[in-house]
This record gives sequence, structure tokens and C-alpha cells, in this order.
Amino acid sequence: MEWPELEDLKNRMRDFAARRDWEQFHAPKNLVMALAGEAGELIEHFQWLSEAQSENLDTTTLEKVASEIADIQIYLVRLSDRLGVSIADAVERKVLENERKYPAEKVFGSSLKYTEYQELK
Repeated sequence: MEWPELEDLKNRMRDFAARRDWEQFHAPKNLVMALAGEAGELIEHFQWLSEAQSENLDTTTLEKVASEIADIQIYLVRLSDRLGVSIADAVERKVLENERKYPAEKVFGSSLKYTEYQELK
């Protein structure tokens, strides 16, 4: 089952595309490619910043970043809709998987990938 807000957004974006006859362009392959492009646009805003600068964006940059985040979310919602994937269910499964792979008592304060810390046992 989808989160109500995402279900509403899926319906709204489906209607948006249908009223423009854009479904023909929204094959999963095309949506993934558009998503990658938008992720690249988001990356551009952070590319040459220090970690500290990336945490303290000026208002103009923050507005541009928010717009790119929105584009990414819209493409994710369209992709999940076209593929029949519930984002809520997929996120829940992934969170449970990550909790299993990264138990807090073993990985606290570490940035190692789960396969690396398992080798350190």
C-alpha cells in the first residue's frame, strides 16, 4: 500500500501526463534516463563545495536544490507508477534490509560497507 501523499502525487502526475499525451514518452527507460539527468543537475549544485558549504547553502542555491529534488521525486513517482511499484513498500523492505545488514551495535561510528565489517569479525 502506498503512502496517501504519494498516491495522490502518482494520480496527479498520471493525469498531468495524460492531459498532454505524454504517456507515450514515459516508458520506464525514458523515465530512468530523465531521473539520471535530474540527479546530475542536483549534483552540479554541490560539485565544488566543501562539506561545510554544502550544509549552509544560500537561499538562491537552496531554492534551486529544492527544485531539483522535486524533479527527482516526480520522476521517481512516475517510474514507480509505470512499473506498479509501491514506493512505501519498497522503502519499508529496504529499511528492514539495511537494519539487518547494519546493526547499530556493530557499525556505530563506521562508514564501512556491510561486506567489509563482516570480514572484520
